[in-house]
Amino acid sequence: MSAAASQPEGPPPHPGVVKVMIQLMKLRVIVLLQVTAVCAILVHDLLARHGLIDVTRTWTDTGLAVLLTVVGGTLSAGGSNAINMWYDADIDPKMRRTRNRPIPLGHASPRFALLFGLVIAIVGSSMFFLASAKAAFWSFFSVAFYVLVYSMWLKRRTPQNIVIGGVAGATPPLIGWAVAAGDSIAGSNVFDLGSPVPWMLFFLIFLWTPPHFWALALYRSGEYKDANVPMMNEVKGPEHTLAQSKAYVVALLMLGSVPCFWPGSGMPLLWAFVSGGLTVWYGLSVWNIDPKEPFDDNGRMPKAAKSFFRSLFYLGWMFFALVLIVALPPAWLGPLGPLNA
Repeated sequence: MSAAASQPEGPPPHPGVVKVMIQLMKLRVIVLLQVTAVCAILVHDLLARHGLIDVTRTWTDTGLAVLLTVVGGTLSAGGSNAINMWYDADIDPKMRRTRNRPIPLGHASPRFALLFGLVIAIVGSSMFFLASAKAAFWSFFSVAFYVLVYSMWLKRRTPQNIVIGGVAGATPPLIGWAVAAGDSIAGSNVFDLGSPVPWMLFFLIFLWTPPHFWALALYRSGEYKDANVPMMNEVKGPEHTLAQSKAYVVALLMLGSVPCFWPGSGMPLLWAFVSGGLTVWYGLSVWNIDPKEPFDDNGRMPKAAKSFFRSLFYLGWMFFALVLIVALPPAWLGPLGPLNA
């Protein structure tokens, strides 16, 4: 074997500034967030077209709301991710999941990531002032909460980091709904969005987040410990983490059943049954996780990995199902439709 062949491979070549910016923003992670925001817009406008919300919305209005939300939301969330990479520059090289990010590879300096993230986060959140001050508030809140509360305070201090930090990731439906509602929800109370529906969607993401990320932590067991990040499975053990995950799945099932005992929630009764089926389907993957399962050749826990990836499909289908149900005329659904919003 030649000397050149025996030498370890160096870092990949610099992909270019544009690609580095995209990598700093973590666009693949943002996609699911934007799906939930867009679905919230569609639900709002479909309810309005059915006369269940007292506001007039055209398809042009819907399209403009979607465009603003996708662009503004991508910039603000991408900026948050870039700032997070700046702050985590010391621990990202220690984990396989993060060691190929731009800063560990030397493709971007921490200072560049910070400045880039700040600029696009501020620009993206400010764009929402074009539609609603409340949408702008929740966008700025999400950025600040993710960076200051989750990344800088909670992530390295408590195994509840994902639980509390999940608030930031649960805001896209609030932002999308506020963009669609516009002046119809004007007022100083930022919690008043004119309907319980966006808050139901907020809590759907909030309750989904812990079992989703704990499955990731389980199937990559050991990586967070090496980086001194106190994930639940590293601090309390995999059995305790799995028990907590199951509790959140039960909470998701209870959240989906809200239309059964609160008709005034604005959520279609049919969604309670559809969401129940989807939650059981997802919950089975959580119940099937074996904390004593041997790792595969890649050092991962296979059943935890399966639950992690199923959770992504679960959240997407929960939102798509709601849009499809709300799109149907209430007369077709009868008592299974939304009673009011």
